[in-house]
Amino acid sequence: MALCCPEAAWRELQEPVLGGDWEFFLEISGGIRIYRRCCQESSLYEYKIYGAFPDCDPELFADVYMDLEYRKQWDSYVKELCEQEYNGQKVIYWEVKYPFLLSNRDYVYIRERHDLDVDGRKVWVIVAKCVPGLPVKSSVIRVEDYHQTVALESDGKQGTKVFMHYFDNPGGMIPTFLVNWAAKTGVPSFLKDMQKACANYSEYCKKSGK
Repeated sequence: MALCCPEAAWRELQEPVLGGDWEFFLEISGGIRIYRRCCQESSLYEYKIYGAFPDCDPELFADVYMDLEYRKQWDSYVKELCEQEYNGQKVIYWEVKYPFLLSNRDYVYIRERHDLDVDGRKVWVIVAKCVPGLPVKSSVIRVEDYHQTVALESDGKQGTKVFMHYFDNPGGMIPTFLVNWAAKTGVPSFLKDMQKACANYSEYCKKSGK
C-alpha cells in the first residue's frame, strides 16, 4: 500500500517548497530551520524542517528512525510501541505519555522506507500515516490525523541533509494554543534526541546483539 510518491520529498532536499502560507518559525542549533503553516480546519500547524545532522550519515539516520525497539530506549515519551498485524497488513501501534491530568494519545499507522538512487544520489525517504484499526483503549485518545515524511541524503561530508514534513492533531479537549506551544518545544526536542540516538546506536546494537 503506497502512502505517497517519495519524489516530492527528495526534491525538497535540494529545493524547499515554501510558497503560499508557509512562514519561518524558528531555528535551532546546527542551522536546522523550521517553517509552519496553519491548517484552517483545525487551527493547528503543520511543519516543514530543513537542516543537517553533521555527525550522522543518512543510512544510519534511517536505520535509527525505523528501529522501534531502540526508540523505546531513547524516547522517554513512549508508553508502548510495537508492530502488529491488522486486517492482513502490518501496522504500528504507538502510545505516547502525556502530562498529568491529560489522557495519553495513541496512534495506529503504517510506514514505508524507500532507499533510492536518484541520478547517482543516494536518498532515503520514510513516510508514515495514520490508518483506521485496532480497538481504542478506554483511557487513551486515538489520534486520527497524523502524517510524517522524512527525506535524507549525504551532506557531502560525514553528515546527513534532512527534510521533514509533519502534522499531528492530538484531538481531545486540549486548547489549540497549548498544542501549538507544545510543538514549539517538542519538535526541536525530538530532533536533538534523534541526534543523540544516532550517536549511541552502534553501542546499542552491540549490547542487543544486532
